[in-house]
Amino acid sequence: MTESNANETLRHEFNLWAEDGRAEGMERDHLPITLPVLEKMRLAPEDNLLDVGCGAGWLSRRLASLVPQGRVVGIDVSDEMIRRARRASPDHENLLFAVGEAAEIPWDANFFSHAISVESSYYWTDPAAGLRDIFRVLREDGAAWLLINYYRDNPHCHQWTRHYAVPTHLLSAGEWSELFRDAGFRDVSHERIPDPSPSPEVYTGRWFHDAAQLRAFKSAGALLVRGHKPASE
Repeated sequence: MTESNANETLRHEFNLWAEDGRAEGMERDHLPITLPVLEKMRLAPEDNLLDVGCGAGWLSRRLASLVPQGRVVGIDVSDEMIRRARRASPDHENLLFAVGEAAEIPWDANFFSHAISVESSYYWTDPAAGLRDIFRVLREDGAAWLLINYYRDNPHCHQWTRHYAVPTHLLSAGEWSELFRDAGFRDVSHERIPDPSPSPEVYTGRWFHDAAQLRAFKSAGALLVRGHKPASE
């Protein structure tokens, strides 16, 4: 499959997600692991932020409220997700949404102080190219923050592979960190962010074998990888 075909497949899949109403559950599912990351980012009111894989814009709207003198740009490969994000965000004058993929971000170089991607990067057609383009649009000493639940070091998510309708990348923390370094980032580090949300006594969904595995998954935590764009020498 060519990269163009892969991106079109991805766009189609996430358009279906949007039409099925799955976008509305993303904030509920991902906010518990995202809030600790926002604290670590130490945002200033004038920061310019990029949200890669923004979906229907739940995180972008929250970011826009945190940087009232700055700007937030949310991009997503799904045009239907972007339409829904725009409709849900009429009150945020410092927020812009655009259709785009991580490897071809529709923005000028050296603009953003932070780029964040939550539960998106393992879907990217070419994660290495995505991180290179995030590096391009960050200003010097800007930072990239990548947060995912699907990674090799947490065995309790490996069964998800058979449920995905599109290709995904099941990489380890070390492999993601190496992609950051290859893209030019420095001071690269990673950590786990446990999910403190309550779990049901009985689990009947398709993503986990039972409630015990769900609890073990949350305890293992999401993977946070971050790095800085160094100043020119």
